[in-house]
Amino acid sequence: MTSSNTRASFHWDDPLLLDQQLTDDERLIRDSARSFAQERLRSIGLLMARRQDDPEAQRQHAALVQGLADIGWVEGRTMRLETRWSVGDPAHALAAARELVELSPDILVANATPSLVALRQATTTLPIVFTSVADPVGQGFVPSLSRPGGNITGFSVEEASMGGKWLEVLKEAAPRVALVAAIYNPDTAPYAPMFFPTLYAAADRLKLAL
Repeated sequence: MTSSNTRASFHWDDPLLLDQQLTDDERLIRDSARSFAQERLRSIGLLMARRQDDPEAQRQHAALVQGLADIGWVEGRTMRLETRWSVGDPAHALAAARELVELSPDILVANATPSLVALRQATTTLPIVFTSVADPVGQGFVPSLSRPGGNITGFSVEEASMGGKWLEVLKEAAPRVALVAAIYNPDTAPYAPMFFPTLYAAADRLKLAL
């Protein structure tokens, strides 16, 4: 009885050996599609809710460019990044959003709530990924975080309970404070009311007038 040390080779790029089942015509179509995908320059439309000369905005922008490059989306080589900047002016943000939509990018990225509000008004078909948006469900951007549906998805930031923590820190820093005013712009921070319940609860606990 003889034994053999040979083993069947396993191909990670084609574990089911589907390539062997293709006809010559099918291989030609496959190769053409791959070539098109590699040659086509993908495009991303980014709406930043910050001033362009803001150092933090530039750091965020650079981090995005680097992150994309790390996964093979290199600006100018495999993708084109179109960036618009707008802060504190909903009308200007909407104009910038419409300008990006006119470019027909593969995907839109909304930095913060004002950018998402503008992009949602500008398109209902192009995919939108948001970042730095507080309570996207409560604000009506998506029906749920697990199943956002529609053309919008993304990453949420900020927790409603932070409202109470703000007052705790304020009271610790200024123990004699007795009256606190919460001021926000509903046009640029429509999510602000999400903090009210914890703000009022903390105010009662800390004996503050809010």
